[in-house]
Amino acid sequence: MIDLLRQYTPGFLNRHGNQAPPQVQNTLAKLAMCRTLALGEHVYECPQCQHRSHVYNSCLDRHCPLCSGGRRADWLDKTAQLLLPKVDYFQIVFTVPEPLWGLMLGNRRATYRLLFQAAWAALGELLREALGCEPAALMVLHTWNQRLEHYPHLHALVPGGGPSLDGLSWIRSKHPYHHGRHKPYLVDNTVLSARFRAKFLAGLAHLQDESELKLEDSWSDLQDPATFVAWLNELDACDWVVYIEPPETEDAQPEHVLKYLARYLTGGPISDRRLIAHQDGKVTFWARSRDKGGGNPSEPYTLTGVEFTRRWALHILPKGFVKSRCFGGFSCRQRKAYLSRCRTLVGCPPAPEASADEPAQAEPFAPLCPRCQTPMKCVFQDERVGWRSVVNGPHGPAWYRSLRHAVTWGSLDEDWEPPDG
Repeated sequence: MIDLLRQYTPGFLNRHGNQAPPQVQNTLAKLAMCRTLALGEHVYECPQCQHRSHVYNSCLDRHCPLCSGGRRADWLDKTAQLLLPKVDYFQIVFTVPEPLWGLMLGNRRATYRLLFQAAWAALGELLREALGCEPAALMVLHTWNQRLEHYPHLHALVPGGGPSLDGLSWIRSKHPYHHGRHKPYLVDNTVLSARFRAKFLAGLAHLQDESELKLEDSWSDLQDPATFVAWLNELDACDWVVYIEPPETEDAQPEHVLKYLARYLTGGPISDRRLIAHQDGKVTFWARSRDKGGGNPSEPYTLTGVEFTRRWALHILPKGFVKSRCFGGFSCRQRKAYLSRCRTLVGCPPAPEASADEPAQAEPFAPLCPRCQTPMKCVFQDERVGWRSVVNGPHGPAWYRSLRHAVTWGSLDEDWEPPDG
Protein backbone atom coordinates (compact mmCIF):
# COMPACT_ATOMS: atom_id res chain seq x y z
CA MET A 1 0.00 0.00 0.00
CA ILE A 2 2.64 2.51 1.07
CA ASP A 3 4.68 1.79 -2.05
CA LEU A 4 1.68 2.53 -4.30
CA LEU A 5 1.07 5.87 -2.60
CA ARG A 6 4.73 6.82 -2.86
CA GLN A 7 4.83 5.92 -6.53
CA TYR A 8 1.70 7.80 -7.57
CA THR A 9 1.74 10.81 -5.23
CA PRO A 10 3.90 12.91 -7.63
CA GLY A 11 1.47 12.26 -10.50
CA PHE A 12 -1.53 12.98 -8.28
CA LEU A 13 -0.07 16.28 -7.08
CA ASN A 14 1.06 17.22 -10.57
CA ARG A 15 -2.60 17.03 -11.56
CA HIS A 16 -4.32 18.24 -8.37
CA GLY A 17 -1.54 19.81 -6.27
CA ASN A 18 -2.81 23.39 -6.56
CA GLN A 19 -6.17 22.27 -5.15
CA ALA A 20 -4.86 19.93 -2.45
CA PRO A 21 -4.67 21.75 0.92
CA PRO A 22 -1.49 21.73 3.04
CA GLN A 23 -2.90 18.99 5.32
CA VAL A 24 -3.19 16.58 2.37
CA GLN A 25 0.25 17.49 1.03
CA ASN A 26 1.84 17.28 4.49
CA THR A 27 0.31 13.87 5.20
CA LEU A 28 1.48 12.45 1.87
CA ALA A 29 4.95 13.85 2.57
CA LYS A 30 5.04 12.06 5.93
CA LEU A 31 4.01 8.80 4.31
CA ALA A 32 6.69 9.23 1.65
CA MET A 33 9.36 9.47 4.35
CA CYS A 34 8.03 6.94 6.88
CA ARG A 35 10.68 4.39 7.87
CA THR A 36 13.28 5.91 5.59
CA LEU A 37 16.59 7.63 6.31
CA ALA A 38 14.81 10.99 6.04
CA LEU A 39 13.37 10.52 9.56
CA GLY A 40 16.58 9.28 11.11
CA GLU A 41 17.40 5.89 12.55
CA HIS A 42 18.24 3.73 15.52
CA VAL A 43 21.37 1.59 15.29
CA TYR A 44 21.35 -1.68 17.23
CA GLU A 45 24.36 -3.86 17.98
CA CYS A 46 24.45 -7.48 19.08
CA PRO A 47 26.53 -7.90 22.26
CA GLN A 48 27.27 -11.48 21.24
CA CYS A 49 28.51 -11.23 17.66
CA GLN A 50 28.71 -7.42 17.19
CA HIS A 51 26.36 -7.51 14.20
CA ARG A 52 24.70 -4.13 13.59
CA SER A 53 21.15 -3.37 12.34
CA HIS A 54 19.68 -0.05 11.22
CA VAL A 55 16.01 0.67 12.05
CA TYR A 56 14.48 3.76 10.46
CA ASN A 57 12.00 5.88 12.43
CA SER A 58 8.25 5.96 11.75
CA CYS A 59 6.21 9.04 10.87
CA LEU A 60 3.48 8.15 13.43
CA ASP A 61 0.78 9.81 11.32
CA ARG A 62 -2.68 8.32 11.95
CA HIS A 63 -3.30 7.90 8.21
CA CYS A 64 -0.10 5.94 7.61
CA PRO A 65 -0.58 2.24 6.73
CA LEU A 66 2.76 1.45 8.41
CA CYS A 67 1.97 3.14 11.74
CA SER A 68 -1.56 1.94 12.48
CA GLY A 69 -1.04 -1.12 14.67
CA GLY A 70 0.00 0.57 17.91
CA ARG A 71 -2.73 3.22 17.78
CA ARG A 72 -5.43 0.62 17.17
CA ALA A 73 -4.20 -1.53 20.06
CA ASP A 74 -4.21 1.45 22.44
CA TRP A 75 -7.73 2.42 21.35
CA LEU A 76 -9.00 -1.12 21.84
CA ASP A 77 -7.51 -1.30 25.34
CA LYS A 78 -9.17 1.96 26.37
CA THR A 79 -12.58 1.35 24.81
CA ALA A 80 -12.80 -2.23 26.09
CA GLN A 81 -13.09 -0.73 29.57
CA LEU A 82 -16.52 0.63 28.58
CA LEU A 83 -17.96 -2.87 28.13
CA LEU A 84 -19.73 -4.76 30.89
CA PRO A 85 -20.88 -8.38 31.13
CA LYS A 86 -24.63 -9.17 31.17
CA VAL A 87 -25.31 -6.20 28.84
CA ASP A 88 -26.36 -6.37 25.18
CA TYR A 89 -24.55 -3.98 22.83
CA PHE A 90 -25.97 -2.73 19.55
CA GLN A 91 -24.19 -1.31 16.53
CA ILE A 92 -26.02 1.58 14.84
CA VAL A 93 -25.03 3.02 11.45
CA PHE A 94 -26.14 6.59 10.65
CA THR A 95 -26.02 7.49 6.94
CA VAL A 96 -26.82 10.63 4.96
CA PRO A 97 -28.26 10.70 1.42
CA GLU A 98 -25.94 10.94 -1.57
CA PRO A 99 -26.85 14.56 -2.53
CA LEU A 100 -25.05 15.66 0.66
CA TRP A 101 -21.75 13.86 0.07
CA GLY A 102 -20.16 16.47 -2.18
CA LEU A 103 -21.14 19.38 0.06
CA MET A 104 -19.74 17.57 3.09
CA LEU A 105 -16.46 16.89 1.33
CA GLY A 106 -16.02 20.61 0.73
CA ASN A 107 -17.01 21.43 4.34
CA ARG A 108 -15.61 18.47 6.20
CA ARG A 109 -14.78 19.98 9.58
CA ALA A 110 -18.19 21.62 10.06
CA THR A 111 -20.36 18.86 8.59
CA TYR A 112 -18.51 15.93 10.16
CA ARG A 113 -18.91 17.64 13.52
CA LEU A 114 -22.60 18.13 12.74
CA LEU A 115 -22.90 14.43 11.86
CA PHE A 116 -21.73 13.50 15.37
CA GLN A 117 -23.94 16.10 17.02
CA ALA A 118 -27.12 15.20 15.13
CA ALA A 119 -26.69 11.45 15.60
CA TRP A 120 -26.12 11.74 19.34
CA ALA A 121 -28.89 14.29 19.87
CA ALA A 122 -31.41 12.02 18.13
CA LEU A 123 -30.20 8.83 19.80
CA GLY A 124 -29.87 10.22 23.32
CA GLU A 125 -33.28 11.86 23.12
CA LEU A 126 -35.03 8.70 21.90
CA LEU A 127 -33.35 6.42 24.43
CA ARG A 128 -34.53 8.65 27.26
CA GLU A 129 -38.07 8.72 25.90
CA ALA A 130 -38.48 5.11 24.77
CA LEU A 131 -36.49 3.33 27.48
CA GLY A 132 -36.33 5.87 30.28
CA CYS A 133 -32.64 5.21 30.86
CA GLU A 134 -29.39 7.13 30.87
CA PRO A 135 -28.02 6.84 27.30
CA ALA A 136 -24.41 6.25 26.29
CA ALA A 137 -22.66 5.76 22.98
CA LEU A 138 -19.25 5.36 21.37
CA MET A 139 -19.23 6.74 17.81
CA VAL A 140 -16.65 6.35 15.03
CA LEU A 141 -16.60 8.35 11.79
CA HIS A 142 -16.20 6.43 8.55
CA THR A 143 -15.78 8.37 5.29
CA TRP A 144 -15.36 5.80 2.50
CA ASN A 145 -17.09 2.97 0.71
CA GLN A 146 -15.56 -0.16 -0.80
CA ARG A 147 -14.51 1.76 -3.93
CA LEU A 148 -12.79 4.46 -1.84
CA GLU A 149 -15.38 7.08 -2.81
CA HIS A 150 -16.53 9.67 -0.30
CA TYR A 151 -19.34 8.13 1.75
CA PRO A 152 -19.62 9.80 5.18
CA HIS A 153 -21.42 7.87 7.90
CA LEU A 154 -21.15 7.00 11.58
CA HIS A 155 -20.88 3.69 13.41
CA ALA A 156 -22.10 3.74 17.02
CA LEU A 157 -21.73 1.14 19.78
CA VAL A 158 -24.66 1.51 22.19
CA PRO A 159 -25.55 -0.48 25.34
CA GLY A 160 -29.02 -2.01 25.25
CA GLY A 161 -30.22 -0.36 28.40
CA GLY A 162 -28.83 1.58 31.31
CA PRO A 163 -29.57 3.04 34.73
CA SER A 164 -33.07 4.47 35.03
CA LEU A 165 -33.30 8.25 34.94
CA ASP A 166 -33.68 8.28 38.73
CA GLY A 167 -30.63 6.00 39.04
CA LEU A 168 -32.43 3.39 41.16
CA SER A 169 -32.89 0.49 38.74
CA TRP A 170 -31.47 -1.10 35.61
CA ILE A 171 -33.59 -0.86 32.48
CA ARG A 172 -32.99 -3.40 29.76
CA SER A 173 -34.23 -2.84 26.24
CA LYS A 174 -36.84 -5.30 24.99
CA HIS A 175 -39.25 -5.46 22.08
CA PRO A 176 -42.57 -3.75 22.90
CA TYR A 177 -44.58 -6.29 20.92
CA HIS A 178 -44.92 -10.07 21.14
CA HIS A 179 -44.61 -11.41 17.63
CA GLY A 180 -42.14 -14.19 18.20
CA ARG A 181 -39.12 -11.90 17.82
CA HIS A 182 -36.22 -13.27 19.80
CA LYS A 183 -33.42 -10.87 18.93
CA PRO A 184 -32.70 -8.02 21.33
CA TYR A 185 -34.41 -4.75 20.45
CA LEU A 186 -33.26 -1.18 21.09
CA VAL A 187 -35.53 1.48 19.53
CA ASP A 188 -37.56 1.97 16.35
CA ASN A 189 -35.03 2.72 13.61
CA THR A 190 -37.61 4.63 11.50
CA VAL A 191 -38.26 7.03 14.38
CA LEU A 192 -34.54 7.38 15.02
CA SER A 193 -33.93 8.05 11.32
CA ALA A 194 -36.58 10.80 11.21
CA ARG A 195 -35.14 12.54 14.26
CA PHE A 196 -31.59 12.27 12.97
CA ARG A 197 -32.67 13.79 9.64
CA ALA A 198 -34.49 16.66 11.33
CA LYS A 199 -31.56 17.50 13.59
CA PHE A 200 -28.97 17.29 10.82
CA LEU A 201 -30.96 19.52 8.47
CA ALA A 202 -31.61 22.02 11.26
CA GLY A 203 -27.87 22.09 11.96
CA LEU A 204 -27.14 22.54 8.27
CA ALA A 205 -29.51 25.50 8.12
CA HIS A 206 -27.77 26.99 11.15
CA LEU A 207 -24.36 26.64 9.51
CA GLN A 208 -25.68 28.47 6.46
CA ASP A 209 -27.23 31.23 8.58
CA GLU A 210 -23.87 31.72 10.30
CA SER A 211 -22.03 31.75 6.93
CA GLU A 212 -20.00 28.70 7.95
CA LEU A 213 -20.61 26.74 4.74
CA LYS A 214 -18.44 27.12 1.65
CA LEU A 215 -20.81 27.17 -1.31
CA GLU A 216 -18.63 27.56 -4.36
CA ASP A 217 -18.48 26.31 -7.95
CA SER A 218 -21.25 23.76 -8.49
CA TRP A 219 -22.71 24.66 -5.07
CA SER A 220 -22.83 28.42 -5.63
CA ASP A 221 -26.57 28.38 -6.44
CA LEU A 222 -27.22 27.49 -2.79
CA GLN A 223 -25.96 30.90 -1.72
CA ASP A 224 -29.46 32.15 -2.52
CA PRO A 225 -31.54 31.65 0.68
CA ALA A 226 -34.68 30.54 -1.18
CA THR A 227 -32.73 28.00 -3.23
CA PHE A 228 -31.04 26.69 -0.09
CA VAL A 229 -34.38 26.19 1.68
CA ALA A 230 -35.80 24.39 -1.36
CA TRP A 231 -32.74 22.14 -1.38
CA LEU A 232 -33.22 21.33 2.30
CA ASN A 233 -36.83 20.40 1.57
CA GLU A 234 -35.64 17.97 -1.10
CA LEU A 235 -33.25 16.39 1.40
CA ASP A 236 -36.07 16.14 3.91
CA ALA A 237 -37.97 14.02 1.39
CA CYS A 238 -35.04 11.60 0.90
CA ASP A 239 -34.53 8.35 2.75
CA TRP A 240 -32.02 8.65 5.58
CA VAL A 241 -31.05 5.11 6.44
CA VAL A 242 -30.31 4.33 10.09
CA TYR A 243 -29.53 0.66 10.61
CA ILE A 244 -29.62 -0.95 14.05
CA GLU A 245 -27.78 -4.27 14.34
CA PRO A 246 -28.44 -6.31 17.50
CA PRO A 247 -26.04 -8.93 18.89
CA GLU A 248 -26.11 -11.92 16.54
CA THR A 249 -26.38 -14.45 19.37
CA GLU A 250 -26.75 -14.49 23.13
CA ASP A 251 -23.04 -15.26 23.39
CA ALA A 252 -21.91 -12.55 20.94
CA GLN A 253 -18.96 -10.57 22.27
CA PRO A 254 -19.06 -6.76 21.88
CA GLU A 255 -15.27 -6.80 21.65
CA HIS A 256 -15.72 -8.10 18.11
CA VAL A 257 -17.57 -4.91 17.20
CA LEU A 258 -14.76 -2.82 18.70
CA LYS A 259 -12.19 -4.70 16.61
CA TYR A 260 -14.30 -4.02 13.54
CA LEU A 261 -14.52 -0.30 14.36
CA ALA A 262 -10.79 -0.11 15.13
CA ARG A 263 -10.05 -0.84 11.47
CA TYR A 264 -11.57 2.53 10.60
CA LEU A 265 -9.45 4.57 12.98
CA THR A 266 -5.99 4.55 11.44
CA GLY A 267 -4.09 3.42 8.40
CA GLY A 268 -6.28 4.82 5.64
CA PRO A 269 -9.33 3.51 3.79
CA ILE A 270 -7.99 0.22 2.42
CA SER A 271 -5.75 -2.56 3.72
CA ASP A 272 -3.07 -4.52 1.90
CA ARG A 273 -5.11 -7.72 1.97
CA ARG A 274 -7.66 -6.20 -0.43
CA LEU A 275 -5.05 -5.48 -3.10
CA ILE A 276 -5.02 -7.89 -6.03
CA ALA A 277 -2.63 -6.53 -8.67
CA HIS A 278 -0.59 -3.54 -9.75
CA GLN A 279 0.27 -3.52 -13.42
CA ASP A 280 0.65 -1.00 -16.26
CA GLY A 281 -0.10 1.97 -14.00
CA LYS A 282 -3.34 0.46 -12.70
CA VAL A 283 -4.31 -0.86 -9.27
CA THR A 284 -6.85 -3.66 -8.86
CA PHE A 285 -8.43 -4.45 -5.50
CA TRP A 286 -11.43 -6.25 -4.06
CA ALA A 287 -14.66 -4.27 -3.65
CA ARG A 288 -18.22 -5.36 -2.98
CA SER A 289 -20.49 -5.51 -6.00
CA ARG A 290 -23.24 -2.91 -6.38
CA ASP A 291 -25.61 -5.51 -7.81
CA LYS A 292 -28.41 -5.36 -5.25
CA GLY A 293 -29.82 -8.68 -6.36
CA GLY A 294 -26.61 -10.65 -6.02
CA GLY A 295 -25.88 -10.37 -2.31
CA ASN A 296 -23.01 -7.88 -2.84
CA PRO A 297 -20.17 -10.37 -3.36
CA SER A 298 -16.64 -9.00 -3.66
CA GLU A 299 -15.31 -8.49 -7.17
CA PRO A 300 -12.11 -7.03 -8.69
CA TYR A 301 -12.21 -3.25 -9.17
CA THR A 302 -9.53 -1.33 -11.09
CA LEU A 303 -8.38 2.31 -10.95
CA THR A 304 -5.42 4.12 -12.42
CA GLY A 305 -2.64 4.67 -9.90
CA VAL A 306 -3.25 8.44 -9.86
CA GLU A 307 -7.00 8.01 -9.34
CA PHE A 308 -6.35 5.42 -6.63
CA THR A 309 -4.16 7.97 -4.82
CA ARG A 310 -6.74 10.74 -5.32
CA ARG A 311 -9.47 8.65 -3.76
CA TRP A 312 -7.19 7.57 -0.91
CA ALA A 313 -6.38 11.24 -0.22
CA LEU A 314 -10.09 12.12 0.02
CA HIS A 315 -10.07 10.50 3.47
CA ILE A 316 -7.24 12.50 5.00
CA LEU A 317 -9.06 14.24 7.83
CA PRO A 318 -8.77 17.93 8.75
CA LYS A 319 -5.88 18.61 11.08
CA GLY A 320 -6.71 17.62 14.66
CA PHE A 321 -10.19 16.29 13.87
CA VAL A 322 -11.14 13.48 16.28
CA LYS A 323 -12.98 10.62 14.56
CA SER A 324 -13.78 8.52 17.66
CA ARG A 325 -15.98 10.20 20.27
CA CYS A 326 -17.84 9.16 23.41
CA PHE A 327 -21.21 10.59 24.46
CA GLY A 328 -23.56 10.48 27.43
CA GLY A 329 -22.52 7.96 30.07
CA PHE A 330 -19.39 7.09 28.08
CA SER A 331 -18.15 10.70 27.96
CA CYS A 332 -15.01 11.54 29.90
CA ARG A 333 -16.90 13.60 32.49
CA GLN A 334 -19.53 10.98 33.25
CA ARG A 335 -17.75 7.69 32.51
CA LYS A 336 -16.47 6.74 35.94
CA ALA A 337 -19.72 7.44 37.79
CA TYR A 338 -21.88 5.97 35.01
CA LEU A 339 -19.97 2.68 34.81
CA SER A 340 -19.99 2.40 38.58
CA ARG A 341 -23.80 2.74 38.64
CA CYS A 342 -24.09 0.20 35.82
CA ARG A 343 -21.93 -2.32 37.64
CA THR A 344 -23.95 -1.96 40.82
CA LEU A 345 -27.33 -2.28 39.10
CA VAL A 346 -26.47 -5.31 36.92
CA GLY A 347 -24.56 -7.07 39.68
CA CYS A 348 -21.06 -6.89 38.24
CA PRO A 349 -17.99 -6.74 40.47
CA PRO A 350 -16.52 -3.26 40.81
CA ALA A 351 -13.77 -2.22 38.47
CA PRO A 352 -10.27 -3.03 39.78
CA GLU A 353 -8.60 -0.11 41.49
CA ALA A 354 -5.59 1.39 39.77
CA SER A 355 -2.34 0.52 41.49
CA ALA A 356 -0.90 3.25 43.67
CA ASP A 357 2.59 2.25 42.60
CA GLU A 358 4.19 3.91 39.64
CA PRO A 359 3.59 1.89 36.49
CA ALA A 360 6.60 -0.05 35.35
CA GLN A 361 8.39 1.48 32.43
CA ALA A 362 7.98 -0.55 29.27
CA GLU A 363 11.13 -2.12 27.96
CA PRO A 364 12.39 -0.28 24.85
CA PHE A 365 12.11 -2.07 21.55
CA ALA A 366 15.05 -4.42 21.10
CA PRO A 367 15.24 -6.47 17.90
CA LEU A 368 16.80 -9.91 17.91
CA CYS A 369 20.07 -10.39 16.14
CA PRO A 370 19.39 -12.01 12.73
CA ARG A 371 22.54 -14.10 13.15
CA CYS A 372 22.39 -15.45 16.71
CA GLN A 373 18.92 -14.34 17.96
CA THR A 374 20.43 -12.44 20.90
CA PRO A 375 18.55 -9.28 21.99
CA MET A 376 20.41 -6.31 20.53
CA LYS A 377 21.24 -3.01 22.24
CA CYS A 378 20.73 0.49 20.86
CA VAL A 379 24.10 2.16 20.36
CA PHE A 380 22.95 5.23 18.40
CA GLN A 381 19.76 7.13 17.68
CA ASP A 382 19.01 10.29 15.74
CA GLU A 383 17.23 13.12 17.48
CA ARG A 384 13.87 13.96 15.94
CA VAL A 385 13.82 17.30 14.16
CA GLY A 386 10.94 19.49 13.03
CA TRP A 387 8.92 18.41 10.02
CA ARG A 388 9.78 21.58 8.14
CA SER A 389 13.46 20.76 8.35
CA VAL A 390 12.83 17.16 7.31
CA VAL A 391 10.78 17.86 4.19
CA ASN A 392 13.19 20.54 3.01
CA GLY A 393 16.25 18.45 3.86
CA PRO A 394 18.30 16.31 1.46
CA HIS A 395 16.08 13.25 1.97
CA GLY A 396 12.71 15.01 1.74
CA PRO A 397 10.43 14.27 -1.23
CA ALA A 398 11.36 16.33 -4.26
CA TRP A 399 7.74 16.88 -5.21
CA TYR A 400 7.07 18.60 -1.88
CA ARG A 401 9.82 21.16 -2.33
CA SER A 402 8.66 21.83 -5.89
CA LEU A 403 5.22 22.91 -4.63
CA ARG A 404 6.82 26.01 -3.02
CA HIS A 405 4.30 26.43 -0.23
CA ALA A 406 2.99 29.86 0.60
CA VAL A 407 1.89 28.54 4.01
CA THR A 408 3.85 27.12 6.90
CA TRP A 409 4.11 23.44 7.71
CA GLY A 410 1.38 22.25 10.04
CA SER A 411 -1.06 25.08 9.36
CA LEU A 412 -4.75 24.26 9.40
CA ASP A 413 -6.04 23.07 6.09
CA GLU A 414 -8.97 24.38 4.16
CA ASP A 415 -11.60 21.84 3.29
CA TRP A 416 -11.09 20.39 -0.11
CA GLU A 417 -13.15 18.93 -2.90
CA PRO A 418 -10.81 17.73 -5.66
CA PRO A 419 -12.17 17.21 -9.14
CA ASP A 420 -12.91 13.74 -10.45
CA GLY A 421 -10.34 11.97 -12.59
